[in-house]
Amino acid sequence: MKIKNKFEIPIDIKEAKIIQQDISKRIILKSDFEDISQIKTVAGCDISYRKDESEIYVTIVVLNLDNLKILEKVKIEYKGKFFFPYIPGYLSFREGPPLLDAIRKMKIEPDVFIFDGQGIAHPRGIGIASHLGVIIDKPSIGCAKSLLYGEYEEPPPGLKGAYTFLKDEVGTLIGTCMRSKKYTKPIFISQGHRIGLKISSDIIFKCLTKYRIPEPTRLAHIEANK
Repeated sequence: MKIKNKFEIPIDIKEAKIIQQDISKRIILKSDFEDISQIKTVAGCDISYRKDESEIYVTIVVLNLDNLKILEKVKIEYKGKFFFPYIPGYLSFREGPPLLDAIRKMKIEPDVFIFDGQGIAHPRGIGIASHLGVIIDKPSIGCAKSLLYGEYEEPPPGLKGAYTFLKDEVGTLIGTCMRSKKYTKPIFISQGHRIGLKISSDIIFKCLTKYRIPEPTRLAHIEANK
């Protein structure tokens, strides 16, 4: 798969923030799709790495959305240190380069990418799903296991699929908090690029089975950790 835009690697936090501000202006929140029935394939992305970061394993799994069957798996071993340290709010600079290397090797170009992280539910509105969504110029969703930014009320604990809205400090809607499995911690869904919030939430719900994490990112995580 061809990467349409250049990924810039900053030298420090100051430059990283400037890049984020520039990329955030290019995010499109209008959906490419009117209905979930138009979406046939989804890709889940995940990374695993050794404690010394000498070896990094990146996996992308493409699934048929209707039956959640695997259509393609891409796994690469990315040797060497990350280009950028782990700093909350700047994950895309750390994990973006290895993820993009894996995306380049994909034979199937999926309708939607799902990233294990945030979309616009981010202090500067540009989590990894939004940042990489703009770089590859594909519809993308952030589906995170924990909250980075925003406020929400807990959805009902005993109802799978129950959700509440995630909002920023001025009340702007930036995502949903969904109970993906009964009596477990919720997940946090936000728009990345070229997709709406409702259809993002519908896609994640359709990808849920008996686990807390949706199948695309769950299967990518399993493969990355093998």
